[in-house]
Amino acid sequence: MNSARSVAPGDAAAAAWMPIFGAWLIAAASTLGALFFGEVMQLPPCVLCWYQRIFMFPLVLILPLGLFPLDPRVVRYGLALALPGGLVATFHLLLVAGVVPESIKPCTQGVPCSETVIEWFGFLTIPLLSAVAFSTIIALLVAAHLRSRK
Repeated sequence: MNSARSVAPGDAAAAAWMPIFGAWLIAAASTLGALFFGEVMQLPPCVLCWYQRIFMFPLVLILPLGLFPLDPRVVRYGLALALPGGLVATFHLLLVAGVVPESIKPCTQGVPCSETVIEWFGFLTIPLLSAVAFSTIIALLVAAHLRSRK
């Protein structure tokens, strides 16, 4: 007896819809959060925060374009933005944590990148929120890619 069921190509592509939608929700929440911090709370972003925004904001527009109608190729475009954004977020997180020395000086003018502006619950900072958001988006897009290949 063969207990493995065959999956039609349309079903595999449809299985990729939910992770892509989840990645879009996280990108949208991250974008709204960044705008809230900057415009409502009047917290000026540092240079590394600007780079992270450059990688995050387009995801809010690109990911839904691949949902309606479903186009699994949107994963490529999303990963092309999320991977470098995640690297910048990780570098920023390591800089704030003191692992990366400040002598590298990514922020020479304006707001210092190593400064902790907000800290919730004793550990939750803006760079950590960004790193978690990018990591989750990357994981969801990879899951969507794997689901669409079945």
